[in-house]
Formats: sequence, structure tokens, C-alpha cells
Amino acid sequence: MANSKTSVFLNLALILALLLALSLAEGRTFAVGFAKSGPQCDSVLGVQEGNTCSQITQAFDLTTEFFNSINPNLNCDALFVGQWVCVGGTA
Repeated sequence: MANSKTSVFLNLALILALLLALSLAEGRTFAVGFAKSGPQCDSVLGVQEGNTCSQITQAFDLTTEFFNSINPNLNCDALFVGQWVCVGGTA
């Protein structure tokens, strides 16, 4: 009888572990009410030849800190023509 209970518990634990692994693999979480917030872009600009981050921040009257916060993965040393950068939104 004890062996049967242990087997059921072990199977339940394995099923829960599998569900957790699948959930994490798909980028889902079981947490409820904890929304991951990040920057939200409301307005974009297509980079043109000669544009720099400094020039863009001045043209749109943005602080460097705010511009960087709404473009967290932007490498200002490697801007390229046609690249979209956020020029308005919330950080």
C-alpha cells in the first residue's frame, strides 16, 4: 500500500515538473499578477544617412537618458540606414 502511494506521488511530481519545463520553454510563467513591464514605443523614426543618436535626441527634444530607456538595445555606434528607432513613448 505504501509503495502505491509513493508511486502516485512520484508520478504527480514528474507531471508537474514536465508542465513547468514546458511552460518555461515556451516563455510562459505560472505567476499571476506580475506583468513584466518594459518600454512602450508610440512613435518611430527610420534612420537616414548621417543620423546619429545625438542628432535624433536633439531633433525630438529628448534627453539622452529617456532616448536610451525607450531604445534599450540600440547601439548608437552602429546605426544603419532604415533602422527604426523609438522617438516617443514610455520607459
